[in-house]
Amino acid sequence: MRKTAFIAIVGRPNVGKSTLMNALLGEKVVIVSSKPQTTRNRIMGVLTKGENQFVFLDTPGIHKPRTKLGSYMMKSVRTSMGSADAVILLADAGHSPGTVERNVMRQIEESGLPAMLVLNKVDLYQREQLAKTIAEYAALYDFAAFVPVSALKGKNVDVVLSEAEKFLYASDWMFEADMLTDQPERQVAAEFIREKLLRTLSEEIPHGVAVVIEEFKETEGLISIRAEIFCERESHKGIIIGKNGQTLKLIGSRAREDLENFFGTKVYLNLWVKVKENWRDSDFYLHDFGYNPKNLE
Repeated sequence: MRKTAFIAIVGRPNVGKSTLMNALLGEKVVIVSSKPQTTRNRIMGVLTKGENQFVFLDTPGIHKPRTKLGSYMMKSVRTSMGSADAVILLADAGHSPGTVERNVMRQIEESGLPAMLVLNKVDLYQREQLAKTIAEYAALYDFAAFVPVSALKGKNVDVVLSEAEKFLYASDWMFEADMLTDQPERQVAAEFIREKLLRTLSEEIPHGVAVVIEEFKETEGLISIRAEIFCERESHKGIIIGKNGQTLKLIGSRAREDLENFFGTKVYLNLWVKVKENWRDSDFYLHDFGYNPKNLE
């Protein structure tokens, strides 16, 4: 009998949601970095094992939005929870429940969805701290399961999957057995490039960067990609390009490696940098860059 469920992974920024989903899928489909608010869209990851199909929804980190892009990201979280059959609340194993986690628990209770608490980064804390954190959450909400993990190291990820199996219900699958993500190839390429921007650039720039794929051509043995990187200030453009173009070359080299691994073929990558001031607060540019709130309705 085939079973399936949509399972939303939610939590505060930089807690490891994307790392967990990649670990659950056994493949890199979501970009990760040490900087908060890396994920901007709801990204679907599909794992089919035997008769079971898990559909995980990676979501942006929950935060108080300061721009229209931030508001879009928070709408994406609400939409994901509203369309899910179950929720994984991901939290830091060494931190007490905060406002974000309490609000999520309240939403879960109001929706009546089954939920699991996954406490990440257990390798950074003593057992006593983990026990204290679990006790604090248990006093606030009756989760279906409490699972301590290290998503980065893969510790107990199999336990998360085993517990998530209890959320599945009898139904025909929504996707083909070999499907891994709902992201179009252009979006995958844009996100991999943006990840390398996040990892390469200084703190103040990445949140104001967007990547748009202007050309994506496939021929036998080669994919040619032309991407435009948009930033908010002329000074940021200079930093992204770097002296003699060295920073941009490094970003391109790192992105090309990931793209070739993902697509399984050689990739030619052509990057350009442009300035669009305050695009994060522009309805026009948000729509143009793929962050259209109407797409979430």
